[in-house]
Amino acid sequence: MEAKNRARLSYKVGYAVRNPRRIVPYARRLARDAWLRARARDHVSYYRAVMRSDAARSPNGAVGTPSPEHWERLGRLQFDYLARHGLSPGDRMLEIGCGNLRAGRLFVRYLEPGHYYGVDISPDILLAAQDTIVRDGLQDRLPHLTLVGDLRLEFLPAAHFTVVHAHSVFSHCPVQVIDECLANVGRVLAPGGFFDFTYNRTDGEEHHVLHEDFYYRTGTLVALAARHGLSARPMDDWARTGHRQSRLRLTHA
Repeated sequence: MEAKNRARLSYKVGYAVRNPRRIVPYARRLARDAWLRARARDHVSYYRAVMRSDAARSPNGAVGTPSPEHWERLGRLQFDYLARHGLSPGDRMLEIGCGNLRAGRLFVRYLEPGHYYGVDISPDILLAAQDTIVRDGLQDRLPHLTLVGDLRLEFLPAAHFTVVHAHSVFSHCPVQVIDECLANVGRVLAPGGFFDFTYNRTDGEEHHVLHEDFYYRTGTLVALAARHGLSARPMDDWARTGHRQSRLRLTHA
């Protein structure tokens, strides 16, 4: 979905006029952004602090789905789409930005035991993920959950994962972090495997809102993938799910 440039002053003024009750919450978010960025050494540490702040109020809200119904619905949407587009029980799956297992709980139950590996930069949200495993009785499925400090994936085995998945991760990343991930994900991706990710698409000027939400042209991400030996194709039918982000699938070129 094409996005207007939300970083422009004209957009902010217009939005404030249309939504006056959101001015104070936005001002608080702006102040938090400045406070956290002043203390962070890089974007990952900054966004880890954002997640800590959000998860303290609500783990579901920290992954963008504050109501239980929305959390359940979005997790089911992700699972159903992948199940229709190549995921099978025998796949070995890496989920980058697994959060509190909004979709991961469904992948864990579907895949063979030990075949799900979730990573996240937030220790707070991974503790919430453990709660999800207990609540859903998934302990015997042997899911792996690992805290990471970056997206280099250096500790993972080469050519191991047949499916890599990242939902609403690159929408929160500057291009340098995306490039770091794409430079390394091909090493862990098995021959014939694929990497699906969503992103905020714009056909206009690339921009970000504060340092939490980033908008990219599709061509930018396709070119980044090609630089690292990965072929990208848009998953155009993803738009029919009603989700606001766009989706790409990467494979070895």
